[in-house]
Amino acid sequence: MKHVLLCCGILLGIYACTNKKTSSFNDPLVYCKTVKKLNDVVLYNNFPPMIASRNYVYANIAAYECVAAGDSSYQSLAGQIKHLPPLPKPEAGKEINFQLAALLSFIKVGNAVTFPEGVLMDYYQEMFNQAKTAGLSGEVLANTTTFSDSIVSAIMRWSKKDHYAETRSAERFTITSEEGRWVPTPPAYSQGLEPHWCEVRPMVLDSCNQFTVAGPPHFNIKDTTSPYYKQVMEVKTTGENLTAEQKHIADFFDDNPFKLEVKGHVMYSVKKFSPAGHWMNIVGIAAEKAKADFNATVAAYTESSIALFDGFIACWKTKYMTAGIRPETVINKYLDPNWAPYIQTPPFPTYVSGHSVISAASAEVMTHFFGDNFSYTDTSLNEFGIRQRSFKSFREAAMEASWSRLYGGIHYRADLEDGNTMGKQIGDYITKRIVLKKTGEQLASNALPNH
Repeated sequence: MKHVLLCCGILLGIYACTNKKTSSFNDPLVYCKTVKKLNDVVLYNNFPPMIASRNYVYANIAAYECVAAGDSSYQSLAGQIKHLPPLPKPEAGKEINFQLAALLSFIKVGNAVTFPEGVLMDYYQEMFNQAKTAGLSGEVLANTTTFSDSIVSAIMRWSKKDHYAETRSAERFTITSEEGRWVPTPPAYSQGLEPHWCEVRPMVLDSCNQFTVAGPPHFNIKDTTSPYYKQVMEVKTTGENLTAEQKHIADFFDDNPFKLEVKGHVMYSVKKFSPAGHWMNIVGIAAEKAKADFNATVAAYTESSIALFDGFIACWKTKYMTAGIRPETVINKYLDPNWAPYIQTPPFPTYVSGHSVISAASAEVMTHFFGDNFSYTDTSLNEFGIRQRSFKSFREAAMEASWSRLYGGIHYRADLEDGNTMGKQIGDYITKRIVLKKTGEQLASNALPNH
């Protein structure tokens, strides 16, 4: 009898251990870690912010479709995103670990849309090996990888029709001497970044023209009573009188993925997360604080990445349509040749502020998921030596991200206010058009017999 009890105890121990290991794939923190892996690849390989948003959105959608296939309380994005065709269904009667499928799909798509080739495949193999050692049967593992691969293939076929490849060979932005028109800025004097990004297919927006804003104030630097002159002077005066707190805010939301440092004849880059990468980190922080389960965490990342992607497309249309000159150029030419912004001016037109648009869009989506007045501490920049900041809500963080551009000396007030307006409109539209979690009524209808 003692031997029987001992054997039962051992078997229960083995089962508990194995079950604990297997359930690690249900751990939302594993998904957050996986998103961070892609975020690091994006950072170290200098992906510009709008291209970074493309990397995140396809990887997250692939993961989400695995979740939706295995959890009847979530519904596919096919049809909700009008141009996304129906995706492969799991084969009836075959057991699949859908959380593991989501992780593997995210990694494979993330690997496919970034470079260098194979950069995430060591991590893929690590995840695969963990599944084997966790006690997942060979049959379930095979079913899971087969289903994951079918989703990956479908997502990649769909991604190749978004017109991204065609924009790689599109013409550069034309530089002219027209007053008020954007020209390259120091220290790199780079060409206008991604002038054709508005031609990339959006996810939810009908087109890049769907949301418009008032337009920048008329360029008039000679009339000291003009709205434009006053906004230029606000940038100049603010930059010359920054408080320690304003400097911290500017540094915290700088999010320059490729800051060029020039020391004499030596030039080198300093890398940080792009604005898109920063907001991906915030999703993870919020999901962990809210104790969201694995599927809800994937859904939050997915809808947030859609807001980032569509936000950049709409914003870039406005940027290159208005082609507004940056404050640094105006101040140096007309007011003070020695003035410099606190942070580095990025290489594209000023109106509207990209960070304002995508931050406001993301904040609306995250408020939809986690509620308003959701306080959190953003530790995203700790790894770069920039201390954390705390916020009472996502909207407060988005507004601070917006004003950080005035403190940094790289945007006018109109860029920020109108960018924030556009972002809110985009985020609100996405939350109304995309329904990931089914309602109780929808769930009840699923239980009804087919007619």
